[in-house]
Amino acid sequence: MESEPLTGTTVPNQDKTETESSEFEKNQERYQTLISTFTHEKGWRPKEPFIEYGGHWWVQPLLEGCLHAQEFFQARPNDIFVCSYPKTGTTWLKALTFAIVNRSRFDDSSNPLLKRNPLDVLNDKGNTLFSTHIPYESLPDSVVKSRCKLVYIWRDPKDTFISLWTFLHKERSELGPVNKLEEAFDMFCRGLSGYGPYLDHVLGYWKAYQENPDKILFLKYEFMRADPLPYVKRLAEFMGYGFTEEEEEKGVAEKVVDLCSFETLKNLEANKGEKEREDRAAVYANSAYFRKGKVGDWSNYLTPEMAARIDGIMEEKFKDTGLLEHGQ
Repeated sequence: MESEPLTGTTVPNQDKTETESSEFEKNQERYQTLISTFTHEKGWRPKEPFIEYGGHWWVQPLLEGCLHAQEFFQARPNDIFVCSYPKTGTTWLKALTFAIVNRSRFDDSSNPLLKRNPLDVLNDKGNTLFSTHIPYESLPDSVVKSRCKLVYIWRDPKDTFISLWTFLHKERSELGPVNKLEEAFDMFCRGLSGYGPYLDHVLGYWKAYQENPDKILFLKYEFMRADPLPYVKRLAEFMGYGFTEEEEEKGVAEKVVDLCSFETLKNLEANKGEKEREDRAAVYANSAYFRKGKVGDWSNYLTPEMAARIDGIMEEKFKDTGLLEHGQ
């Protein structure tokens, strides 16, 4: 699984200086010693075990980053975090948040999203936008306790699994091949996946949203794909960048939807072929972040019995939480 700075966290406005990088390296041995005492389980690759921490499963580099973030990361009141489990619409949501927040800085022809991958754009110095896959329970205290805002997106677990499994096959990895579909699916259902159990990841943010809806916006991928415009407007309002009456008349929100559509982003030159991330040596080509973006593609991979199994687990896990009825 790919390792982002600060364990799946894009940190655009706290650029790693040489001092900060050496600070992480200085503490890395301490983290590794601590991690060696945690429970390890077989992973989706032969040489990449899962490690239990905070009720979730991690791979080593991501857990090291999480521990470092918990110890040193300082969120600011105006920061906005895109939070998600991998392959649930994260890249799309990153593009939307960037386009909304920065719409006054760029015209239709100069937006960086037209030439760069959303993951790189969020890394630009001066942005207040962050992205993380860290479960809510393991977020740094400064994120939870400050006035920063979190936007969480989740997706049907069947499509999430298929998108994740196919994505990992595109990784340039020396850790061995990804498990076959049936074995990986069984592990996913049992909660064994990076940042998993997936449904616990969703539930952690859902409970936090219920307790503090002013801090967390909770979105579902399928609803947004079906009718993105009202969700884009709601997202803008939540982040404090609501569209003005003049912008409404000019169709600015509609332009944001078009700019950030899956089809537009996938077909940009920066996201084609073997083009790579700007910030570091990439284990994925940019094109790997844009597969199909379809709802229901799981039906091309999973048997009815497999689908029924995971649906049953979800219904039991979310029973009496109000999440399955959440249609906002």
